[in-house]
Amino acid sequence: MDSDSVLFSIFLIFTGASLLATVALYARQALLIAYIIVGLALGPWGLKLVTDASLIQDMARVGIIFLLFLLGLNLYPQKLLQLLRETTLITVVSSLGFAALGFVIALLAGLKTTDALVVGVANMFSSTILGLKLLPTTVLHHRHAGEVIISVLLLQDVLAILVLLALHGVQKGQFHILDMAAPFVALPALATFAYVAARFVLLRLFQKFDRIQEYIFLVAIGWCLGIGVLAEVVGLSHEIGAFVAGVAIATNPIARFIAESLKPLRDFFLVMFFFALGAGFDLSVLPSIIFPALLLTVGVLALKPIIFKLLLVRTHETERFSWEIGFRLGQMSEFSLLIALVALDAELIADNAAYLIQAATLLTFIGSSYLIVLRYPTPIAVSDRLRRD
Repeated sequence: MDSDSVLFSIFLIFTGASLLATVALYARQALLIAYIIVGLALGPWGLKLVTDASLIQDMARVGIIFLLFLLGLNLYPQKLLQLLRETTLITVVSSLGFAALGFVIALLAGLKTTDALVVGVANMFSSTILGLKLLPTTVLHHRHAGEVIISVLLLQDVLAILVLLALHGVQKGQFHILDMAAPFVALPALATFAYVAARFVLLRLFQKFDRIQEYIFLVAIGWCLGIGVLAEVVGLSHEIGAFVAGVAIATNPIARFIAESLKPLRDFFLVMFFFALGAGFDLSVLPSIIFPALLLTVGVLALKPIIFKLLLVRTHETERFSWEIGFRLGQMSEFSLLIALVALDAELIADNAAYLIQAATLLTFIGSSYLIVLRYPTPIAVSDRLRRD
């Protein structure tokens, strides 16, 4: 069989993931770690059995898009606006604090000032995929903790888009303030279009053909990906577009059916996301950046939960609640990897700084997932007491 074929790659990913996941369960370890290790072992920098890393990463991104779509399906627009007002100050202040943390640690590790600035910016964000994957469905959709986490991550996504726009402007040799203002115009416009299209077209189709489940499933996927592509056209991200697509139909009862029917498809692509995360890391550079990567990892895992806890307590949340939110958001982000890549292409940072961001992101994913799985309820908890779907 052709080792470069999509079918063979998927076979290796899921066979390897299932075998290592079995070992992980017997050893009472988190499944996400198994998926990442399979990526490290089988990817281009390991045994080279799966060599088309770009294809796997593209497929993995679909999992994130479906995840954000499902979140939107369970969040009413009025509730979303209220949450965004409540968490804007927390998100902005915490992001600045995380940027300062990453900058100082990078300087202590011996990086140049420009490299340290980019490391600081990459450290601003928490992982959408990890934060939401490890939340039980009941918490994610119906409890205050899920609402706070969703709103913080959504605001962080908007900040990340602004950072990426700025980096792309530097890469092209031109930077305009209008480019930075574009998302603030594009997001309301996209939301308005999605609401109107859903109300006068999509929901009427659902109502007319609601007995044909295959049709509902097909149109829901088309709606999710269509608004995602439209979002990218207007300067946002596919993920934000998918989230808007979900929110636009959240008030209709059919949203519950769509959410349930798309879960298996989401989980399929999320396995590929964590595989791609491991497969994309060059193991040969690890010895040269292991010390600063460990320093940054320890700083993130130790201080991010504390910063979130202090800020949330000041908004009259309980200490226990604030600690849980802090730990669930206490890692770097998939946006960190993208920022490192764009900054490297723009020749803003050296190779070792980009590898540092990649290694620290991967290590914080592993460390954070352990902390969450061992302390709080999750769908993949190793303890029966903490396992919640």
